[in-house]
Amino acid sequence: MKTDWLWLGQVTMAALVNVSFAFAVGSTFFAAWLRADARNQAAPARAAWLRAQRSLRAAAFVLVVALAMWLLYESAAISGSALPAAFGVVPTVLAQTHVGAAWIVAFTGSVVLLIAAFVDGGPLRDGVSWLAIVVVSAGHAALGHAADAGLVSAALGLHTLHVLSASVWSGIVIAGGLSVMPALGTSAARGVLIRTAGQVSSLALFAVGFVLATGLFNGVRGTGGSLAALAHSAWGHVLLLKLVLVLFAVVLGGLNRISTLPRLKRTASTADARDFANLLYLEGLLMIGVLVVAAALAHSVPGYVMIG
Repeated sequence: MKTDWLWLGQVTMAALVNVSFAFAVGSTFFAAWLRADARNQAAPARAAWLRAQRSLRAAAFVLVVALAMWLLYESAAISGSALPAAFGVVPTVLAQTHVGAAWIVAFTGSVVLLIAAFVDGGPLRDGVSWLAIVVVSAGHAALGHAADAGLVSAALGLHTLHVLSASVWSGIVIAGGLSVMPALGTSAARGVLIRTAGQVSSLALFAVGFVLATGLFNGVRGTGGSLAALAHSAWGHVLLLKLVLVLFAVVLGGLNRISTLPRLKRTASTADARDFANLLYLEGLLMIGVLVVAAALAHSVPGYVMIG
């Protein structure tokens, strides 16, 4: 792994792609969950729904820009040219490499997601948005090491599921903790907050199961079945850091689900609502860290290669 300016640029753009995509996925969920409660201009959930809409639009826009910038850095890395000269290499990368084909899929999905974000909400918008999210997940997965097994392979299929489930989990936590849930902090919105908190907790638990199962497969594949790859490669060290952050996030999510949420349902108190929101906020910060580390991991040589 050569940590030069070009690698740092690739990782930075990849991290921005990861975070913005997760934010868009989470905001899509919140926009759908809160739509019925936000129809009236004076509805307590109106402010939270508007935040979800704005977050979705902003995140989808950043996703499109970050993918475009990532392609430029990737073209420079493939050609060995300076960044300004990489503009001339982009058409070749798109036409002649699997990276180009995967990028076209991911970018097309992100553009559709951005367009859908500016359409009035409804079942059709939701359907188009989710189709775009699946397409982005597939393209995103094919940009990583999983595509080494082929564009039609079990490894790529499982990694697509990993990207999708990880984006759902991290997305509802990040969008909820940093943007939407604080707008449900008033006592008038307490009923909506309790119901939405339950939806967040249940969906996160479901997504975590897929993340851990598919992540285990990716980890075994990346180490080649040897624990030496974890201890004696930079890739292994980055993976261990990611696992530690994921573990802390799972603990915070578990505390919210097992302790704070049941207490909030019993009391509907401001203090318990604040505790849930604070834990969700901390979990969201951890998940941003996980997504940044995941970007570095995707741009590192797998452990089994580095140890031969």
